[in-house]
Amino acid sequence: MSQNALGRETSPYLLQHADNPVDWYPWCDEALARAREENRPILLSIGYSACHWCHVMAHESFEDEETAALMNKYFINIKVDREERPDLDHIYQTAQHLLTRRTGGWPLTMFLTPDDHVPFFGGTYFPRESRYGLPGFRELLARVHEAYRENEAAIRDQNMSLQQALENMEPDSSPDGVTLGPEPLRTAISQFKNTFNARSGGFGGAPKFPHPTNLEFLLTCSAPGYEALADRDEARNMALFTLEKMARGGIYDHVGGGFARYSVDDEWMIPHFEKMLYDNGPLLGLTTQAWQISGDKLFQDSALETAHWVIREMQSPAGGYYSSLDADSEGEEGKYYVWGRDEIQSLLDEREFGIVRFHFGLDNPPNFEGRWHLYEQHTLTETAQQFDMGEDACNAVLKTATGKLFHAREQRIRPGRDDKILTSWNALMIRGMATAARVFDDDSLLASSTAALRFIRDSLWVDGRLLATCKDGRAHLNAYLDDYALLIEAILEQLQVRWDTELLNFAIELAEVLLERFADDPCQGFYFTSHDHEHLLVRNKPWIDETLPAGNGVAARALNLLGHMTAEMRYLNAAEQTLKSAWQSLERIPYAHGSILCALMEHLIPPEMIILRGPREEIDAWRRSLNALGHHPGRCIYAIADHEQNLPGILAVNTKSDVTRAQICRGNQCLAPVYELQTLLDNLKTDQTR
Repeated sequence: MSQNALGRETSPYLLQHADNPVDWYPWCDEALARAREENRPILLSIGYSACHWCHVMAHESFEDEETAALMNKYFINIKVDREERPDLDHIYQTAQHLLTRRTGGWPLTMFLTPDDHVPFFGGTYFPRESRYGLPGFRELLARVHEAYRENEAAIRDQNMSLQQALENMEPDSSPDGVTLGPEPLRTAISQFKNTFNARSGGFGGAPKFPHPTNLEFLLTCSAPGYEALADRDEARNMALFTLEKMARGGIYDHVGGGFARYSVDDEWMIPHFEKMLYDNGPLLGLTTQAWQISGDKLFQDSALETAHWVIREMQSPAGGYYSSLDADSEGEEGKYYVWGRDEIQSLLDEREFGIVRFHFGLDNPPNFEGRWHLYEQHTLTETAQQFDMGEDACNAVLKTATGKLFHAREQRIRPGRDDKILTSWNALMIRGMATAARVFDDDSLLASSTAALRFIRDSLWVDGRLLATCKDGRAHLNAYLDDYALLIEAILEQLQVRWDTELLNFAIELAEVLLERFADDPCQGFYFTSHDHEHLLVRNKPWIDETLPAGNGVAARALNLLGHMTAEMRYLNAAEQTLKSAWQSLERIPYAHGSILCALMEHLIPPEMIILRGPREEIDAWRRSLNALGHHPGRCIYAIADHEQNLPGILAVNTKSDVTRAQICRGNQCLAPVYELQTLLDNLKTDQTR
């Protein structure tokens, strides 16, 4: 069978459709020109490789000869990977909501006028035959074709209204007259408290998503130094309880590590089984921080198991991290992950099975289509008490047992893996991996994050610009705001584990591109696409967190920290103006702006930086001792060997000495050097230096 135009693409999702009888195109000039010249509407289908319902619609409709014949006769058909083209996905998801007043999702199915690409009808999944209250897809194709042929003028009138509505959705981002203060922080915590699920954690009911940016905001609020801005105890308890329920629940893979995308139920028990890199990077960092705060081994285990799952299954030989694992294997959702009780019993000895049966609730009715998906019915403490064991001994038995299950599961047919490497998603994992490397002092995790950063610099940084995606050595597509901002933030975290002046210079280069090619001058925040990006229906500035943190929030936070490090006022001014530009959106719904809220906190209370100078081995020992003081997201520790010279800003202070020393800087003030580690630790423990 001959391939359609998708056969030339790198996206695994697009390549899955290259053999369809549909005459698919990627989003490209050739397809857009053909639609315009032939006056045929565009059928735009947006999805991603790990999407279960995308696979269903593909099997039902896109692989069907009769359906494909209708699509090819009436439309120019364009298939888009939403992970490669988040710019298009955001526009058309928003348009779908305006047209249907329903929430969006994937697969997204939109019909666009051929010359201006404005959608006039759309939805998400459509079945082959009418069911679920939805029209059959073939029937829909005929109706849309007829509507466009007979009512083109009315459709274009509607399009004018829709385009105006899309443009009007952007809030006023003028920073004039805005005074930054802590009020949105307090309001957001109240809003989280009002929706907090005190029984099972999270906010609201099923389906339940992790929403890492909200959890990061709450954990940051709980840290020392932010007492004046928010209620530390409430923030900490909501975040830790939610993370505990997730780490014990079925959204976490107790056999192989890593978190699924979301839970379909209120208890975090049954996930939608796909695993996404963009969730697991932040959740790796958050469970690491939760261990710092609580000392609960549950968080340490889930963090390290997640990190090692990523290294084992999601890191390419070249260093970059792959994107996702499918929910399906052998055509069935979750088949790879679920168990028969007898199967588990056959793999374990009597003692192991007894503990596993109690701990994971195998005496309960099956929880997934006649089989069991593992979740912790009882805590480690409860299980240890039940079997009159110490917790460490009980945990060791559980680890041995799940290790046996892991080796048995390895013999199954694996879910598909989307092996494209996305810059922004890699940045999220690099940051999470570096956080875990720093806190757990684990060189294998540092090696992983270092290899991923090297891959991005070698393969996705071309002629002073980032590219968004790479697969099989082919990198392409203009990078987005998220790519630059998240990568700067990841580098600044990596520098806390091991100093590298070249990496600092790379972060500065990225910041310069951010200001030059994404800023709305005079700086009123940042656009999602660069100034030289292709012209699309609308050009938005992301303020609200979605599947990824809002690029403006990350940019403000990263530029604020980089500005304090380098004493570059342009970065600090851009961060402040971005926060002011976000203010109208932030005041309207504070709880939806987790990344902006984190940036606001770090603007109101500038980061505390501890600069260590001296011989490498000694400053590394000092760094480890300082990290052992616990969770302090407002504190950055940079251990810079004496041979590193010609550094910018506060990094250049106190370079003339022949002994190991530390200098604490807050905002634009640096305190006197400290030459004794114990004195430094005592001062920080009692907060005497504040």
